[in-house]
Amino acid sequence: MPDCQDLGHTLHWVTRVSDLLGAQPTLSFEFFPPADDVAAKQLSETLDELAPLAPSFVSVTCGVGGDGHDRTRDIVTDICGDRPFPAMAHLTCVGHTKQGVAALLDDYAAAGVVNILALAGDPPDGSAISGDFHYASELVEVVLAHPAGFSVGVAAHPEVHPRSLDRTSDRRHLTAKLNEADFAITQFFFNPADYTRLCNELAGLGCHKPVIPGVMPVIWPKSIRRYAAMNGSTVPEPLFARLESQPALDRIRAAAEAATELSQALLDAGAPGIHLYTLNRPEASTKIAALLSL
Repeated sequence: MPDCQDLGHTLHWVTRVSDLLGAQPTLSFEFFPPADDVAAKQLSETLDELAPLAPSFVSVTCGVGGDGHDRTRDIVTDICGDRPFPAMAHLTCVGHTKQGVAALLDDYAAAGVVNILALAGDPPDGSAISGDFHYASELVEVVLAHPAGFSVGVAAHPEVHPRSLDRTSDRRHLTAKLNEADFAITQFFFNPADYTRLCNELAGLGCHKPVIPGVMPVIWPKSIRRYAAMNGSTVPEPLFARLESQPALDRIRAAAEAATELSQALLDAGAPGIHLYTLNRPEASTKIAALLSL
């Protein structure tokens, strides 16, 4: 059963993501902190449009280089206080001191936020990670030690982390990290076989924690090509070429259909849910949810 906390005048049901996994497939959405008032209005409208889909949870990212943890905190606490679904905060190593992380976790606990996604993060311009933390596993240890009892997720890369030396060491490090956490959410990818191979490799190392696949609808092919290059995700050229040639409305529909096909294949393969990268827009996610009947 979820915990019930009285946050000011709001009776708020606190749900841990780890408690949601297993009974039935979850549907979750990812957002990023808006950069200005116009973008903030767009995010609010997107949340309004996606709310009727009753997502299992949502997550909010941080900026590159660790920028924006305060904005992430404010959005997550607002969602947890105002929306009928839990929000998970991304927390990165980049630029963080142990004292700063402890204070941020205290803020989350006081606001009734119980879900944290612990990440190494992306240092600016490819430089070395600064601060007291260098690996997500170090961050997981601190989050788990907090008395709030956070549900902790970590990141997984089906096609191997771009900074890993090789596949064997990547899977070994991921197994060690995931064995300490509650679940993982993957970086986006486009071949369901990559997810199946990841899960099989983890199982072969004795790790059976839930791994939620992240799915990116290709609504903006040019931008997503750039993200894929940063993340080491293989771009399916025929799909991208077809989408790049289409007008916006047709592209959104076609991108949603392609993402639905991938999502259904992942669910058929035993995935515990689907995590959709929304890019703060509702159209594709709404279509995918309808086509999947989640």
